[in-house]
Amino acid sequence: MTKSLILVALCACVLGAKAQTTVNGSKFFDNWSIGVDGGVSSNFHDWDKPNGGVVGLQITKGITPVVSFEFSGQLGFNDNANWNVYHSANVVDNFSVMGSTKINLMNWFGGYKGQPRVFEIQARGGFGYMGYFYPSGTPIGDNGDAIVKLGLDFDFNLGQKKAWTISVRPVVVMKANKEDLACDNASRCTAYSHNAVGQLTAGVAYHFKNSNGEHYYTKAVLRSQSEIDSLNSIINATRVRAEREQAEARHALDEKDRQIEGLKKALSDCENRPVVEKVSTEKSMECYVYFRQGKSTIDASQQPNVERIATFLRNHKEAKVVVNGYASPEGSVEINERLAQQRADAVKTSLINKYGIESNRIEANGKGVGDTFSEPDWNRVSICTIEAGDK
Repeated sequence: MTKSLILVALCACVLGAKAQTTVNGSKFFDNWSIGVDGGVSSNFHDWDKPNGGVVGLQITKGITPVVSFEFSGQLGFNDNANWNVYHSANVVDNFSVMGSTKINLMNWFGGYKGQPRVFEIQARGGFGYMGYFYPSGTPIGDNGDAIVKLGLDFDFNLGQKKAWTISVRPVVVMKANKEDLACDNASRCTAYSHNAVGQLTAGVAYHFKNSNGEHYYTKAVLRSQSEIDSLNSIINATRVRAEREQAEARHALDEKDRQIEGLKKALSDCENRPVVEKVSTEKSMECYVYFRQGKSTIDASQQPNVERIATFLRNHKEAKVVVNGYASPEGSVEINERLAQQRADAVKTSLINKYGIESNRIEANGKGVGDTFSEPDWNRVSICTIEAGDK
């Protein structure tokens, strides 16, 4: 019987994880927990004997959602339910240390659902050592035995985070050999020569947080090679498109910069170009006096245009001039109207004060924003239309 139980324990220790799910949270420092328990133990052959008490400490490392390893230590108190034929002089009669493998039967057969179930059953099996504390002078040959432990854990996982577990653990503890204890009382030794002890404990364990941010394994999202290849193709196509769009954007910016430079040059040429006279086949002609942005003062470069008008008026006493001032579209309507009138008045004032032209031969009108030219900046101008009169 003992050999069969030991064989079962060996199988439990080397059992592989069936129905595994690829999970997150499997690093070395993931899935550690610490727990304590306490309970009673009893000989199977002497139920009428007083039961002893046990307390223990467990440190557990999860390997997969199915398999975990537990390292535990346990103390027995006033314990008739063991192989201590003679109680120690202290409260503690024995101690045991053990390494166990635990198999989560719910995850093994039902598959892992992504988090622990509220209620789970785990099978455990392991090997260890139990040492005894005998009073001095006690005629006992050995002070310890190799032991095997087999049992079940009935776990209740608490809360949404599943960080705490309450467990009820029935187990069987057996000596790893059948040799009877050497003692001075044959009947006493016969009573304690049975090798199986039952324990029932209850305890609580805390599961430390994992690298995935949870206190348990989480399912990993797996993709097939075809899906990975498809995603890589999308990524590469997106990268190529982004590079092409960046190149097109740079080209468009360069083109805009060239257009801006061209407009600046055209504006500079316009502001500094020589006088342009428009001679009509009828008895009138036009002359243009250009102004800088926001200005109503006649630049020196435009003064020859005003002088030509004055020369014509002096040479043709019957001629008159109509000066219409304009503004470009920048600014408010009120400012542009005022600026257009000021530009017309500037030409009129120059003709009167500088060239002695009679004021009744000059008409000055502000026309607001002009649209004579397609370039808005060229409409900062006073257009002087000379009426030659009848000859």
